[in-house]
Amino acid sequence: MSARLLVCDADGRIYDRPDLALAGQVGDRWVPVTADDLVPVPEGTKVFFLPGSRAVGWDEGRGRPRTLKRVRAVAALLQAGYTRTHLPAAAYPKGTPPKRGCHDYLPLWAYAAVGWDGDRMVAAAFRSDPMTHSETHHYDDRQIAPRVEARVARHAGNRLVRHLARCALEYHCFAAKNWFMERWEAPLPAAPSCNARCVGCISLQPADCCPASQDRIGFVPTVDELCAVAVPHLERVPRGIVSFGQGCEGEPLTVANRLAEAVARFRDRTGKGTIHLNTNGSLPDALVRVARAGLDSVRISLNSARAETYDAYYRPRGYRFDDVVASVRAAVDAGLYTALNLLVFPGVNDRPEEVDALERLIGETGLHMVHLRNLSIDPALYLGHLPPRLRSGAGAIGLRNLAVRLKRRFPRLDLGYFNRPREAFGAPVVDALGWAREAAGKG
Repeated sequence: MSARLLVCDADGRIYDRPDLALAGQVGDRWVPVTADDLVPVPEGTKVFFLPGSRAVGWDEGRGRPRTLKRVRAVAALLQAGYTRTHLPAAAYPKGTPPKRGCHDYLPLWAYAAVGWDGDRMVAAAFRSDPMTHSETHHYDDRQIAPRVEARVARHAGNRLVRHLARCALEYHCFAAKNWFMERWEAPLPAAPSCNARCVGCISLQPADCCPASQDRIGFVPTVDELCAVAVPHLERVPRGIVSFGQGCEGEPLTVANRLAEAVARFRDRTGKGTIHLNTNGSLPDALVRVARAGLDSVRISLNSARAETYDAYYRPRGYRFDDVVASVRAAVDAGLYTALNLLVFPGVNDRPEEVDALERLIGETGLHMVHLRNLSIDPALYLGHLPPRLRSGAGAIGLRNLAVRLKRRFPRLDLGYFNRPREAFGAPVVDALGWAREAAGKG
């Protein structure tokens, strides 16, 4: 047995079941989780039960899943830098997806299967980025809160600084905390509107769905407000990055003229640091306009390299998936370090047709990096929006195997979880990980 099932009783106690192996979910199927797909739970992981669920374990003697009626399923929320391979296996008495009312879907988190190996908790995941910027010891609010207070006082009247203060202390956004701590990547939210209706949007949700994770920015910052945040960070922070396109905003290219003006102003004042844009890639001409102003890199978000799967989640308004592909091409042609923010989901992105489409997109565009980011959403909500034939996980090769396959076919491609400073462009950071070295024939 590679790991034992963890369950939660009615009193909230979490314990292991020695008679059952850990089961996970891939697509809408329950499968055993093998040792190759398990890592020790990293510091900062949150472990909790799933309300209304029944735990599902793997009966090795019978070779099939078994549902337990009196205990609930347990899940883990891993720190950034780890890509999950299996969802938690959970049954619901009223069926899956359960009949849920307003705000009854699970919060917009990335749920992973978690078990017990006899000595410690283990999670169904692999480390997909060696950078340690998300580790919890970096984010002690006893150190951060005084810095927030001081910088807000120093920038009295700057709406963007006040917005970032709320993000740092109320929503515990690591990027916002980084700006106040003057390190790494800092956020530049700028867009209050969006041209997609993502099922798992973390800043705006309809009343009949799950609550959004935070409020969306309600204004477009002025160029002066953006400069006050960005220029000192670029000038002072070693390998510093400033990024448009945050979880607390819509689509930044909807305010492309403001972004282009701001980027040009940044570069008038300093040649240091990396100016980055996170975008859904819906407006290729607008992207080129911002790129020409002095942008260094771009990360284009998608949940799939296939239009059918993409449209089911993003539900675009006024653009098509072809526009997203055109943005990838335009970004590479403009000389930007170009990454995909691939929102991965076990049993969907590792299906053969999805893998083939992703490889074609990488090969045809020459993009530089793929972020293997966990899609944060209630699994039932996501699967319920996909066409039935895309839910089964049939033929899925596994997300870890997907990463290995990409690295073998594209040795110069970087994989990971975090944006790169321009000092790291062209030198894959993920090669520091053992599985990547082996995949590329270096280990």
